[in-house]
Amino acid sequence: MITTAQAIALLGSGLAAGGAAIGAGIGDGLLMGRTMEGIARQPEAKSFLQGTMFVYFGLVEAMPIIALVLAFIMLGRG
Repeated sequence: MITTAQAIALLGSGLAAGGAAIGAGIGDGLLMGRTMEGIARQPEAKSFLQGTMFVYFGLVEAMPIIALVLAFIMLGRG
């Protein structure tokens, strides 16, 4: 039988992981789209824009990884 605390931990971990994945997907889409717009407007700045894009891509992707770790921690405490 599952307790209320375990049920809340399962729900919270699912929401944390799912929300972070959705947020990262939206953030990645916006980041890539705006980078492509910038390259289309100013092709000579391509290398600068791509370098900046990869730095921010890593920062955006760090959030779902942290959320997944927190989700596993919540599962362990439930």
